[in-house]
Amino acid sequence: MPPAKVFDAPVIWFTGPSGAGKSTIATGVLRVLQDRGVAVEVLDGDEIRNELSPDLGFTKADRDLQVSRLGYLAHLLSRNSVLVLVSAISPYRESRDRALSRSRRRFEIHVHADLDVLIARDTKGLYRRAIAGEISGLTGYDDPYEAPLDPDLVIDTAQSSLQDSIDAVLDLLDQGVQQAVQRGVQRGVQIDKSA
Repeated sequence: MPPAKVFDAPVIWFTGPSGAGKSTIATGVLRVLQDRGVAVEVLDGDEIRNELSPDLGFTKADRDLQVSRLGYLAHLLSRNSVLVLVSAISPYRESRDRALSRSRRRFEIHVHADLDVLIARDTKGLYRRAIAGEISGLTGYDDPYEAPLDPDLVIDTAQSSLQDSIDAVLDLLDQGVQQAVQRGVQRGVQIDKSA
């Protein structure tokens, strides 16, 4: 069966520090949406950096440019009926907001866990290296992370199971689609953010 077409498909932007679970949740949502026949793509910040932005470092300007590139790619896919799941630290609020503003139908999801949980997980070994002084500029550790002021959904992965997190994202998306049908135009979804 060919993928279902959605005009101006939504962009779901997962933001949060390294090890919070952004990519894991995005991959779970991807699988469910593919099973539903939805045309969907994940733009993983690490993969895009390695493939399209190897010239960038980790200065604020470089990080802002990376987020801008992700926003542009997400917009291109979205306007061509591909639902986009962006998984990227995207530490600075202004550049993240600017990237998201390119897409008409968008959801911002703040994925987080307390620093002690992130250090214990340390999926990429970055926190160990930062603590040892081998690297500096680790977002959320010794470099700033600006959490969204008004995200559509907050997921604390220390408190929420992977399946509950995936279900929360799918519920948010389903609510957005229903509202878009009712209103004719998607302008954002506000749901209980106390999750």
